Amino acid sequence: MSESTIAPQHGQGAAAPAQPGDLNDQLIASDFWTDQMLAEAGIPIIDVPFVTVGGGIGSFVMADYLRISGVPTNSIRVLTPLKTPWESYEYLTTVSQVPRKERLRSDSQSRPDNIWGFPSYALSEGLHGNIKMLWNVLVEPIFANYYTPKAGVVFEGIEREMYRIRYPEMVVHGQVRMVRRRVGGGYFTILTPPEGAAPTKRIAYRSQWVHVAIGYPGLKYLDDLQNYRSTYNDYKVVNAYESHEHLYEKLALKPGIVLIRGGGIVASRVLQRLIDDRDAKGLQTQIIHLFRTYTDKPHGPGIFKRRKGADGWAYQGFNYPKSVWGGQLKAQVRKSEGAERAKLYKEMGGTNTPFRRNWLEQLSRGRREGWYRVMIGEITSMKPVGELVEVGLNTDQGPQVGTVDFVLDCTGLEADIREHRVLADLLDHSGVGRNPVGRLDVERSFELRGAQNGGKIYAVGSATLGGYFPGVDTFYGLQIACVEVLDDLVRQGFTKKIGPGRSTSQWLKWMRNKTI
Repeated sequence: MSESTIAPQHGQGAAAPAQPGDLNDQLIASDFWTDQMLAEAGIPIIDVPFVTVGGGIGSFVMADYLRISGVPTNSIRVLTPLKTPWESYEYLTTVSQVPRKERLRSDSQSRPDNIWGFPSYALSEGLHGNIKMLWNVLVEPIFANYYTPKAGVVFEGIEREMYRIRYPEMVVHGQVRMVRRRVGGGYFTILTPPEGAAPTKRIAYRSQWVHVAIGYPGLKYLDDLQNYRSTYNDYKVVNAYESHEHLYEKLALKPGIVLIRGGGIVASRVLQRLIDDRDAKGLQTQIIHLFRTYTDKPHGPGIFKRRKGADGWAYQGFNYPKSVWGGQLKAQVRKSEGAERAKLYKEMGGTNTPFRRNWLEQLSRGRREGWYRVMIGEITSMKPVGELVEVGLNTDQGPQVGTVDFVLDCTGLEADIREHRVLADLLDHSGVGRNPVGRLDVERSFELRGAQNGGKIYAVGSATLGGYFPGVDTFYGLQIACVEVLDDLVRQGFTKKIGPGRSTSQWLKWMRNKTI
């Protein structure tokens, strides 16, 4: 299909749209739309074969692979409110204390900007003079922590590749409202452009394939945090994925007590920031760390499925065991269904953090000097008392009450997929259901099961966690998922297979940063 705009046509007997070019009641209620229904609503239609929704790293990786396989830019549209593919991810990493200079929790070869994974981040860093990183990947994880790339290096690589594949030519800014099946085949993706950017309120993209990569559906606020906020409108109780720089600024002005809740990598990063500030600025910050589940030894369902643990933490190098990306766990989950798959995810899951020697040293010093204390239990109440927060706790030592300057919740990120409007609309109108862990149900090719309509809707990322491929919400997982989608598009004739010859020639272009 070529890109073209179909002029709106006005028919008889349809309900009038709320305003020109807007959704009407008939469209909102219908699972299938005809071209005429959109024409009557005054919504212009743009044809393009492939649409990706989200515009974050998942959309970028998909567009990158399609471009490398030979798909022209005018056959792909990226519908997004984001200015760059890494904008949303960088916001989350920055507020959770992983700014550009700090290292992510990602494998050396997990490169969103490089389908080949070669040269890896560690090799690139070594070639640029940091020879220590080459030694690191040779001896990890026995004699060194796992190598992980700096956030800034990842973003700079994506930026370089973004211009190399002419990604900006494919981007259309706006907010996607919904994806609906089209009578006669394919899909309509409704975009709300920025105010004043288009003559109509909505634009419909008519395509044969839709790729949904919208990332996390939303922040997860625990009930006690929400209740505190709504009751007192006080930001001394914050979630770690919110901007909370004011907390560090106030602690730099006077000594204070911070209650940290959570045992994952975000809690680790927040603790590192507090202790780094304490060391660098000579602060007297006191830290109380609340674990709901305290891990004090290696644990797991079997001798081959054990995870290290000590001092409250469960340790694991990356978000998932490495075998989910190409080993026995990947094969096992790929063959599993229903309750068996849910059980496998439960065994792999659980809060954990990487084993990093600098963090262990900081916490060990804190315990020894008395300014880092651990408690086991749950928060039962919070209320402001002057400039402090009074916290009630139900601990393994019994109920306790105390006051702190701040409560920093590091217990999670993800809300239910229904919290996102596009995902909720897919659940209600596309025919897709939920997988065994409650996310979007996808086939092994990442096609939404039940939504086929003379084309396919694909979904990758966090919204599909629980499918036949675990780890889909990681850099490497996104890459593998997009390769699966690419292979499926090859089978349907949309693009060519990346064979040895094309792969080699494209890699050489990548190395020379040659625009394609």
